[in-house]
Amino acid sequence: MATIVPYTFEKKEDSAVYFTSFVKGMKVLIATEKPFAAAAVDGIVEILESAGHTVTRLEKYKEKSELLDAVADIDALIVRSDKVTADVIAAAPNLKIVVRAGAGYDNVDCAAAKARDIVVMNTPGQNSNAVAELALAMMIFMSRNCFTPGTGGEIKGKTLAIHAYGNVGRLVGQKGKALGMNVIAYDPFVADDSVFEADGVEKITTIEELYRRADFLSLHIPATPQTKGSIGYDLITSMPKGATLVNTARKEVIDEAGLCKALAERDDIKYVSDVAPDCCADLCNCAGKRYFATPKKMGAETAEANINAGLAAARQIVDFFATGNRRFQVNK
Repeated sequence: MATIVPYTFEKKEDSAVYFTSFVKGMKVLIATEKPFAAAAVDGIVEILESAGHTVTRLEKYKEKSELLDAVADIDALIVRSDKVTADVIAAAPNLKIVVRAGAGYDNVDCAAAKARDIVVMNTPGQNSNAVAELALAMMIFMSRNCFTPGTGGEIKGKTLAIHAYGNVGRLVGQKGKALGMNVIAYDPFVADDSVFEADGVEKITTIEELYRRADFLSLHIPATPQTKGSIGYDLITSMPKGATLVNTARKEVIDEAGLCKALAERDDIKYVSDVAPDCCADLCNCAGKRYFATPKKMGAETAEANINAGLAAARQIVDFFATGNRRFQVNK
């Protein structure tokens, strides 16, 4: 049974704080098909239990029915890449908040949650360094012929083009510059030119120019109705000779038919991703060593990112029940 303890604070007009009471005794489920690291789980449990909440765990589950059963009496849910679909939300009548431990949240049905006034949050920035390091590692990997015999190339002096200049994009740019790359970036949602100038990055005003100039194109756009399937044949084939497209964003942003056609027609272009596309077999056949993808999403698969995202998720839930803070809400 939840306990309501009087809590007062000064509410500001621009604040994302809504509650005027401190709520204890909430039941929080950590549902992870791919579990957090043990250290992350210990930290999550400590944060939540110290705030007066109870914690249950569902790990390495095989069937969706297990998740449906587990959410029946919970108030809060922490997930990684687990699918929180409309039927999962419907099966959780007490659910008040879902936190996706990571940046992307396309695995959560935000519309279904909003219809129930359930808050959905992500934990932006917690996985950024892990993804950025992987993006640069993939560039080197492809430049060196996937670490197989043969003469490869270096990334120093090459043009690194960044598509979306958020947390991950900026880190990729910083690391690329440290390796001697020429960094350019495109992001129509970053209106302040000083952001690019401060980083020593050239701001590009059109997506077409970005791809035309990219020796390495690092993709960091989210999967939205506007971006899904937006990177296709025309953009890919406009890239310079020997260019590499690096996707550590979402596979849904790629027009896979266009990608396959581009790599079949251009025997110099390379594609590397941390999540295998549906057309993986076709790409293996037509591109050989010019294509590589990890079997499962790998961008955040470091111990550090795992722990950071998990602890951030726990703290956000505690703060939400304590003060109503919705700072990281993504389904407003």
